[in-house]
Amino acid sequence: MDLLHVIHPLYVVSGFAVGFLVGMTGVGGGSLMTPLLILLFHVHPVTAVGTDLIYACITKTGGSAVHAWGGSIDWRIVRRLALGSLPAAALTMLAMRLLDIGPGGQSVLVTRVLGVALLCTAAALLFRRHLLATYANRVGTLTGRQTFWWTVATGAALGLLVTISSVGAGALGVTALILLYPELPVVRIAGSDIAHAVPLTLLAGMGHLLDGGVDKVVLVSLLCGSLPGIMLSSLFAPRLPDRALRLILAGTLTIVALRLLWPHA
Repeated sequence: MDLLHVIHPLYVVSGFAVGFLVGMTGVGGGSLMTPLLILLFHVHPVTAVGTDLIYACITKTGGSAVHAWGGSIDWRIVRRLALGSLPAAALTMLAMRLLDIGPGGQSVLVTRVLGVALLCTAAALLFRRHLLATYANRVGTLTGRQTFWWTVATGAALGLLVTISSVGAGALGVTALILLYPELPVVRIAGSDIAHAVPLTLLAGMGHLLDGGVDKVVLVSLLCGSLPGIMLSSLFAPRLPDRALRLILAGTLTIVALRLLWPHA
């Protein structure tokens, strides 16, 4: 097939924009790309999730390489998250296969979980400081052992969410890590979150790929934009303020979530 007929400019631009956001904040991959594919490009929800997972794996590999080069990844956190997320992702895929709810049921499940996950992501973005303050006042400092197990539990929750909806490894993961590791700078948290997303999205994406839930034509176009976007923004991530960006992103995610949950409203 002629490459010029495979690459669609609108997908390339969308991939670049989402990749840039991911590299800069660690947020926005599945939160924006999956609903974008569903609502704007009318891709089937299950196919949109599978395509986004493979897209996210390749894109975040590029972002991880840049963050690793800059020393902004804590591999201890990555290992702890993966200890929970990878088994959870495998069990979720197995459960979905055994339940055999059919394409229609899968579409409803993905859309509903995606909508709820987006609302949670928007809340995490908007109320992060309040959550941090409340957590610090009520919980205080965790022991090393408590931090380890809560990180593993966070990974398990992300594995479940990401496998079903492709959402969760961004704002939700970053917020949880800030609560668990308040001594680390945000750029190091974001870098660790991006690195952890690579094996998680690879495992979950391969499950969807085996079931045929990936649009390869869309995937190629998205990658043509996202790889330059995430690598470019990862270089400047430590220097860019993200408060205004988080507010805009939270508002966008809320609107998208409501549109997914109540499409006929």
